[in-house]
Amino acid sequence: VEMSAEDLRQELEATAEEVLGRLKSRQLFQSEWDTAAFVIFLIFAGTVVVLLLMVIAHCCCCCSSSPKPRKVSPGKEKLKGVDNLALEP
Repeated sequence: VEMSAEDLRQELEATAEEVLGRLKSRQLFQSEWDTAAFVIFLIFAGTVVVLLLMVIAHCCCCCSSSPKPRKVSPGKEKLKGVDNLALEP
């Protein structure tokens, strides 16, 4: 299934000529379904880019500041157990 360099070159030339022909005719897509699929792809790619920008902005804004120590209330100690008064006679 390996292609020689000449076959690969001819295939690339044919693909390039096809793309250039479509560009010249201003008809990039063969049907409305192709156009719809391309629009859906662009929406998906745009959403991914926006989410990545939001993650980067979150990391830059929140991670650059020094971490704040947690405040522990002195009255709230960790409970080791609770008496079950329902068991009392």
